[in-house]
Amino acid sequence: MKLLVRCTLLFALLAGAVSLSGCGSSGEHSLASAKLPEWVSNAPPRVREAYTYAISHGDELQHYPCYCGCGAMGHTSNLSCYIRDVAEDGTITFDAHATGCGICVDITQDVMRLKADGRSSPDVRAYIDAQYSPFGPGTNTPLPQG
Repeated sequence: MKLLVRCTLLFALLAGAVSLSGCGSSGEHSLASAKLPEWVSNAPPRVREAYTYAISHGDELQHYPCYCGCGAMGHTSNLSCYIRDVAEDGTITFDAHATGCGICVDITQDVMRLKADGRSSPDVRAYIDAQYSPFGPGTNTPLPQG
């Protein structure tokens, strides 16, 4: 079972690296310039996968709120649970919040699954809002465009 998880993670990382190879000016950052900090590298596979997704799909993840109460910490979307800032040179300052928050990671995993299934961003947003709003107040995240 561990081998399956490792293979799945390796595939996800390789697929992300390949898909990013031509993304220079689209607002995305290469995995090479976004080396995961040690505290993420030592996290469980689901958490590492979520951080990797945040790096490679930040423009998408910014459209979904987080419902763990992190808005009180200044977070503005589920993306904020992973990435605090991106400097002009592309250097990413990570946020450690999601390493200890199952709600953050669950939301990201749902976004990953639903987008892979071909769902539109507004449909995914409706699902996230319906599933997670009972947990607490969401971040003040604008709705995605159709």
